[in-house]
This record gives sequence, structure tokens and C-alpha cells, in this order.
Amino acid sequence: MAAELAKQRILERLKAVEKLDPPVEYKLTLSDMWSRRLFVALLRRYEIQPFRYKRQRYTTVMARVPRSFVQETLWPEYCELNEALRDHLDDVTTRVVREVIHAESSEAEVRQQGSLAEGD
Repeated sequence: MAAELAKQRILERLKAVEKLDPPVEYKLTLSDMWSRRLFVALLRRYEIQPFRYKRQRYTTVMARVPRSFVQETLWPEYCELNEALRDHLDDVTTRVVREVIHAESSEAEVRQQGSLAEGD
């Protein structure tokens, strides 16, 4: 119930902001499908229609949004949620690697670059 009320307050603020700060077209190229899905879901949460033009990459998301709403609400929320998503995905990946593939899941060793004569 509280989350729904918060969403409604933000939607009302967005409509008020649109009168003073008209929407502009944003083009965001996100690094992976997880980040793109998250950003698209946030846009839809605030009743903003995500789209992309023909021939744009799948990771590109377009939206018409007031600049102030992006700066004050949308982008900070996306960054916070994306960090939480990445932490969760990292935890799941580490657990799957450790339990299913190999118990040793540390990073690869860093070595000095040697000569190719050593059989490499």
C-alpha cells in the first residue's frame, strides 16, 4: 500500500514537472540485457513509454522524459537498483560456479608477460 502511494505521488509530481519542463528525447545505451530490462521496467513504472528506432541496437532505449525528472528521480533510482542487481547477479554467479563447476572461484593469476619461446 505504501509503495503504491509513493508511486502515485511520483506520478503526480512527474505530471506537474512536465508542464514546466517539457519532455525531451533521451537515448540510453545500456551495457547488458539486465540493465536494459531494469531501465525499461522503471520507465513503465512511471508510465513512460520506452521505444527504440529501427536499426538501433537492442541495448538502446529511447524515452521522452523531462530532464529534471531524469536527473532528480529516474537516473538516481536506476543507479541504485542497478547496483543491487549487479551485486545479486554476482552472488548467484559465484555460488553457481562454486557449487556446480569448480570450488575454486578466485580471479585468474596475474603474471609478467613472458617470451613465446616457453611454449605459449
